[in-house]
Amino acid sequence: MLQVVQAYDRAPIEEIATDDAAALEAKLQAAEKVFRDREGWLKPHERMAILRRLAGLLDGKRDHFARQIAREGGKPLTDAIVETTRAIDGIHNAVEELRNFAGREIPMGLSPAAANRWAFTTKEPIGIVAAISAFNHPLNLIVHQVVPAIATGCPVIVKPAGTTPLSCRDFVALVHEAGLPEAWCQSFIPESTELAEKLATDRRIAFLSFIGSAKVGWYLHSKLAHGARSALEHGGAAPAIVDRSADLDKIIEPLVKGGYYHAGQVCVSTQRIFVHREIIDAFTERLVARVKALRTGDPVLKDTEVGPLIQPREADRVAAWIDEAVKGGAKLATGGKRLSETTLAPTVLLDPTVDAKVSQLEIFGPVVGIYPYEKLDDAIAQANALPVAFQASIFAQDIDVALRAAERLDASAVMVNDPTTFRTDWMPFAGRRESGYGTGGIPYTMRDMTQEKMILFNRR
Repeated sequence: MLQVVQAYDRAPIEEIATDDAAALEAKLQAAEKVFRDREGWLKPHERMAILRRLAGLLDGKRDHFARQIAREGGKPLTDAIVETTRAIDGIHNAVEELRNFAGREIPMGLSPAAANRWAFTTKEPIGIVAAISAFNHPLNLIVHQVVPAIATGCPVIVKPAGTTPLSCRDFVALVHEAGLPEAWCQSFIPESTELAEKLATDRRIAFLSFIGSAKVGWYLHSKLAHGARSALEHGGAAPAIVDRSADLDKIIEPLVKGGYYHAGQVCVSTQRIFVHREIIDAFTERLVARVKALRTGDPVLKDTEVGPLIQPREADRVAAWIDEAVKGGAKLATGGKRLSETTLAPTVLLDPTVDAKVSQLEIFGPVVGIYPYEKLDDAIAQANALPVAFQASIFAQDIDVALRAAERLDASAVMVNDPTTFRTDWMPFAGRRESGYGTGGIPYTMRDMTQEKMILFNRR
């Protein structure tokens, strides 16, 4: 059995049954059986109808899911409501994508050998999908991994994070209520991490969708069965550059949201802020004042802006990194205090050393560092110096500065005057280098979960 607790105060929520090796094998066999039966594949219009019903069912349980996200994951209720809304929209996004989800004509007749032929491609589901998810968006990440599989006709077995399994369990139940036969979408709550690895690396898995730590993701990637494909979404240490032309009246709020949304437990959370030396004092004063005013506490309360870290050991780790940075020479501008077993006061560090953990590694906590610079290219070089690269930001009114930074920042997306955390569910979302593999975003995941087949006619 798995005991699920509230992230904020560790109070028990529910005890749920876990799956053993026999259960995993049964799930894999069921998925393999329905996929091998081509006559039983659901037509696109049938999948679209199921997804539309699913969106309606989820819409009817908005309050339930929002509160559950806040309780098991610790996300403030206002943000949990947004997550639920995004999840509903994501389902509609997949339905809309199916209207134009098609192959293409391959030109023939371009050489004598290709004369009198006509060729085109079709899209087919890739096969069984193993989806391993993370705690920080316990509903919307499941939608991003499961709904594209349903839309494209792939059986999917989804393993939620052990700390936040309830939203996944309840969502999968809605999928079945919407009319999808159980074998096409199954949840998997393993009794051990070894079983999670067994799911991901089983020879019957055609595609692994993994959201979580780089260490685990790259390890599983190396163990995949031959021919299996994957998409990995890890983290980073997202940089934001603040040029001296930036409008300080407009940028503080988005930067604070970028740094402290979900207590910094986001793979593109703003972590390293590089500020032009001419404005650093004015910028720091305003940022620190806003961070001090953030309301930290119980995520189910409507006025809470920053909730807990997912587990006490994560709060221990982040507190230790803050202490290390201060002992190494960083100035503690605000925060740094432990408020409870799982909550930390939102923290701002001034000019941590380059080799401090907060400068080198993903914090995944409510901490940002401010670093001065004089030349834009020096700030860009610092921003690009780590082996991780995901999304980045440049705040500037000077268009030349904005374009130069956008062009030179090593990131899959550069936000101009928006935080590194900006995302819509239909845009490409990808980590570079150690931060990930493949491209997320519902339409892009749908493409990854299919393979093209070419059909050629010889008009003799």
